[in-house]
Order: sequence, then structure tokens, then C-alpha cells
Amino acid sequence: MKKIYLLLLAAITMVSCSVERHPEYMMDEDAMTKNIDESFPALLKGCYGYLKTWSDPMYRCGEYAGDNIMIRGTSTDAFYEFISYSRTPNNYRLQNFWDFSYKVVAQASNIIKAIPEGKNTTTDTQLGECYYLRGMIYFYLCRAYGRPYAQNPEKNLGMPIVNGTPDDPANAVLPNRSTVKETYEQAISDLEKAASLMTEDIHGEEHCIFASKEAAWAMLSRVYLYMSGTYENPNTAYAQKSVEYATKVIDSGKFSLLSRKDYGVSNTLEPENNPENIFVVKRVDSEFPGWDYYYTIGGMYSNIGGMGWGEMYASAKYLDLLNETGQNDWFNKKYTDIRAQFIEPQYVKDKTDKYVPVFRFIKNVYDASGNQVNFNYVQLRYTRQPDNSLTCDTTGTGHTTPLVLTPIDPAQRLYSINYQGHTYRGVLDYQMKLNRVYPMFYVVKCSRQGGKENQLYSPVISRLDEMYLNRAEANVKLGNISSAMADVNTIRERAIVGGSYTSAQFTAATAKTLVDKERQLELAFEAERSYDVFRNGDTLTRRFPGPHQPMVDIPATDYRVIYFIPQSAINAYKGNLEQNPRSN
Repeated sequence: MKKIYLLLLAAITMVSCSVERHPEYMMDEDAMTKNIDESFPALLKGCYGYLKTWSDPMYRCGEYAGDNIMIRGTSTDAFYEFISYSRTPNNYRLQNFWDFSYKVVAQASNIIKAIPEGKNTTTDTQLGECYYLRGMIYFYLCRAYGRPYAQNPEKNLGMPIVNGTPDDPANAVLPNRSTVKETYEQAISDLEKAASLMTEDIHGEEHCIFASKEAAWAMLSRVYLYMSGTYENPNTAYAQKSVEYATKVIDSGKFSLLSRKDYGVSNTLEPENNPENIFVVKRVDSEFPGWDYYYTIGGMYSNIGGMGWGEMYASAKYLDLLNETGQNDWFNKKYTDIRAQFIEPQYVKDKTDKYVPVFRFIKNVYDASGNQVNFNYVQLRYTRQPDNSLTCDTTGTGHTTPLVLTPIDPAQRLYSINYQGHTYRGVLDYQMKLNRVYPMFYVVKCSRQGGKENQLYSPVISRLDEMYLNRAEANVKLGNISSAMADVNTIRERAIVGGSYTSAQFTAATAKTLVDKERQLELAFEAERSYDVFRNGDTLTRRFPGPHQPMVDIPATDYRVIYFIPQSAINAYKGNLEQNPRSN
């Protein structure tokens, strides 16, 4: 009997699982066809099982390459290449991303080939899930390995489109890489087909951990947004399609925004209990036995319940965005922007068990030739004098005269200091724990699922908030400024009481900046940021402390904005799998 192969040209076990477990067993095509009603659900759940492993490198290569996070030092882990932009074709995390992407594509495609449409609405809906998973994966692959759509999509290389195991795998010659445009067309075709087939709600309260018609619409909204060009040179036809699909999701009535209070602790909800979630890759405790929580996504951002490395923190750039409309008081848990609640600074006490007041600011770092090469945090203890002025301890600073703080906005705890020949702006706070020389601003958005003190997190693929922001950006590109402002304000007012923009603030001249800023604030730590920068033709700037070469900018035209295809995949490919360029 002819086996169904899940990896191209390789016979491997098919994964059949519930969303919570991963048993493996073989199933041949004849058996699947004869017992279609029994085998189909298990095979489909196997696709979801692959997403669990896929979601980890998917997240890291999307988020770490952006400007929301910083790391305490260089690392030998393969993910450090995402941060440093030192691209290589031999990276086991990218290998996992590639392999498990094509496992989903292969298994979903083989199901589609084996099972006819029209048997009943339940089967058609499940087939729709297969089309969704395949289309979504092609899109995620192409944004990582193919250049941004605004850059010559008819010629730039996208992904090899291999929809299922060839009839004669041993002698097959697989296709060359399609163009970026052709890959996007494949994703759109699959997602549109998915939406047309998924007519029955078969998952009930668990709908957000399985594909749905609304999930297909949400992904189509994002795909068309990626195709909509830059703000300066928009493709209005694609922008309009992004608006239309976002509106379908919003108007479906199946999702709703959390209240401000609930959103601040939304990381503690089970995915099924968050009404904003459209599609999520569900993870559960049983998948992380022993010390495995150290190696979760949240494990790099914090140490919770004794688990986690806690070596990556919110960047100073992201913290500045959170504080832009008013200083957040993390020490007293008073948040101007509720999204600041996902950040937990690690304060420390002195030997007398008291918190120490400090003035914290960021200074420039120069090399021996006087060239700026980095930034660094400084925490100086301060004392309030009888005349109510504030002076800082000069120990270890090189200063021999008192360092007096100049008020900027005392109500917001903002002051400036003349330090080592430069004037810097900073904030009154309390001393924070350092990892090497960096204050530890824990990120907990990817931790505490279900209200537990651990690192459990289910990566979000789509949620309602993004739909408002997709529609806002697309409307700016269409010139519909008032409509864009309304959607941005829907998100902003929930996060910042009284934070809505007026028409005098939100204009054709400012709309791009304000939409992009809100998107960064809202979707931070969800693996979107680096792609959002480059698809709009912008330059990634990371002028904040860290080992990531902060004085080096990454323009959207740089060859490093996409990843190398794993060399092992090229070596094993029965055909011509061309590598991405190694230079500009």
C-alpha cells in the first residue's frame, strides 16, 4: 500500500493528537480512505500538533528581530542570530521552523487530496481547516524567507509550493521556488477556500484553538495588508481588501475587546476564555515536564515560579512608548497605559530591607576615539535636601561636585542631570536588580496562562485588536483618515483613559506615525514587530542599551531582513532550492 508521507520525499510517522497530547502512529492511504470518518479528525488534529513545535521558532524569529526587546548579553543560542542580524544558513531553530511548516503543508495537502468535498458540512468545515492551515503557513514562511511584498514581488523568490506528497516520491523532481507574488496568491487561494468551506461551528467554546471562517478572514486581512505597499506608495486595491476582511471579522459579533482592567491581566486567561482571540496555538502544562519551562517563550523574559532564564527584557524604546502619554508608576502599580502591566521591573531592597530611591537614566557610551558605540543605564541614589532640591550620590561617577537634578515635570517624577559632560533625562524610581549591567524589566505577556505562576503561554496568531489596527493602517493608505482615527482610538482609549486622538492630532501628516506606534504598543511580544517595520519600507533603529550594535540601523532593503533557507533543507531537496542572497 502507498504510504502517506508527511515530509517531502521521506516516510515518517503521521502525528495524530488531541490539541493537548502528541501520540504518533503510522497510517497508510488505503486505511485512511476506507475509514475516513475515523481517521480524518485524528489526521487533522495532527496538523495542529505540528503547530506546537512550529510556534516556538516562528515566535522567536519574528519578535527577537524587532525593537521591543533587549538581551542582557551575547548568547551562543541560535536565536541570537535573530537579534544580531548575523545571518547563517545553519541554525537549528530556523530548521525547525522550516521543517514543521512543511509538515503542516504536507499533511494538510494530503488530507485535501484524499477527502472529497461535499460529503457533509462537518467534513467540509474540517477540510476548510486544512486549507486555512496550509495558507497560513505559506504566508508565515514567505514573510520570513521571502522579501517584503513592496519590493518587486514578481521577481523576488518566495517559497517552493509543494501541495502534498508527489505520486512517485522516489523519482520526483520538486519545483523551484515560486515568486513572492505566487506564494501570496497560493496563501490567498487557500484562505479564501477555507472561509467558503467552514460553514459550521463544530468546536463550540474551543473555537479559538481551531481554525474558523473568521480566522481565515483575519489572516486574509493581514495578508492583504502586507501586500498594500508602503504609506508613500500604497496599493489601494489591496488596502481595500484588507479593510473588507477586517470588517468581516469585527462585524461577525463573535469577538469582543476586554475591559481595560481585564486586558491588563489577559495573559492569565486560558485562550478559550479570552473573547479577543481568533486563533491561538494552544499549549498546556503536560507539554512541559520537569525543567522544560526554562525553554518556553516566556522563559527568556522572566523567572516565574522558579522557572525561566529571565535574560531578555523590555527595551528602553518600548518603555518610552509606554510612558509617552504619562509616566507609568510600576513600583506602586499605577499604570497610565494598561499595557505597562505586562512589564514587571525587578526591584531590590538594601541590607536594611528597604527599597532604595534612585534616579535612573540612560547615558551614551563612547569608544577611545570619542565615537558613540552604545548606551547604558545608570542608577544613582538621590537625597532630598532641606531646600527640596535633589542631589545624587557621586560615588563611582567621576564627579567631585554634587550632581543636582533639574526638574522637568516633578509630578511625573521626570528630571534631568548633567552627567560626564552631557545632559540626560531620567525618572525618579527605586533601585532595580541588574543582570550584568542592565535593569531587569521582565515581560510577562507570555507567562501565567490560566493564572498559574509558571511560563505557560499559547502563541497568538490572530486576535480582534489586530483587526482594528489592520483596518486603520489600510484606511490611512486609502486616505480615509477619520475612519483610521476611529479604529486607533478604539484600541487606544481602552489602554489609556482619555488617550483618544483628536482630528487636530490625527491628520494625514501624522497618521502613519500614530498608527504604527499604536500597532507596536498593542501587538508587542506577539512576533509581528520586525515584519511590520520592513513591509512598510521603514528602517529598524534600536538606539537603546544592549549588545545588539545599537548604532547600526537595518534598512528594509538590507539582505538580512529575511532569513537564509536552512542548508540541510537545500541539501535534501530533490530539485533546485535556491538560497537567499548573502549580500546586498
